[in-house]
Amino acid sequence: MADIERLQGLSAFVRAVEAGSFTGGAKLLGTTPSAISKSIARLEQRVGARLFHRSTRSFSLTAEGQDYFDRISPLMRALEEASDSLRSGQEPVGRLRLSMPADLGRFLMQAITTQFLPHHPHVKLDVSLTDRHVDLIREGFDLTIRVGRVADTGLMSRSLGELPLVLVASPAYLSARGEPRSTDDLRHHAHVRYMLAGRPFPITFADGTSLTPEGALDADSGDALRIAAVNGLGIAQILRTNVHEELSAGLLSVVLPEIPMPSVPVQALHAFGRIMPSRARVFLDFVAARIHEWRRLLDSIHA
Repeated sequence: MADIERLQGLSAFVRAVEAGSFTGGAKLLGTTPSAISKSIARLEQRVGARLFHRSTRSFSLTAEGQDYFDRISPLMRALEEASDSLRSGQEPVGRLRLSMPADLGRFLMQAITTQFLPHHPHVKLDVSLTDRHVDLIREGFDLTIRVGRVADTGLMSRSLGELPLVLVASPAYLSARGEPRSTDDLRHHAHVRYMLAGRPFPITFADGTSLTPEGALDADSGDALRIAAVNGLGIAQILRTNVHEELSAGLLSVVLPEIPMPSVPVQALHAFGRIMPSRARVFLDFVAARIHEWRRLLDSIHA
């Protein structure tokens, strides 16, 4: 019984941290906030340290609590993986907490909500749409999807495909400023630039040519670039998936369409280890299939 209670206390602690509240942790575990609070109180007694700063409205981890979470959460994940591996032939079950860039989410969420979740009703998704590179272990994410080259993080990775970039501007902007005829002409135009780690991401072409023009507006969000370009602030280098509707509607035009642009890799990072839970595996299979379908559609359009 003591071992069971110890595991329950650890699970209550990890889920409360991941959910941000005792109430949220209780929902994840199918119990009550009071039961979560009592389990964590007993856990604090056992470890001899206060894990949370509590107030009437919220809580935050103490330094000891943060250190304990960093050590315990991978172990709890490993236990879940072990159980999941025994159910490999069954319907995927469980919660999957993931992060992806907002513009990629804009492209994928329609398919996720109309195709993936209805076909996998026992998988619960907790999705954060942000261009910020989250810390999977410290912030309690199961996986993150990133666009572009990924530095060595020590995490496991999986390639999901590639998505093409495109240069776009509004017809009003091009009418007022003129259409660029060469890559050198781009230096004389206004640009809305994507910021990565505090630096503007250079415009890069398929042949390796690149330049970093001055920016009329800089943002760390692909959606912000799309809106700025539609509103005539300048030329934007952006994922074609993010502006497909605007191009079709004539709200944006392709700049220098005769010069090939590169595609950027899409990768998933996770800390599951070699045995990935089926809920994560089927989700990443789904995302990879959507990216492949999109590339095949684009290739047929531009063939």
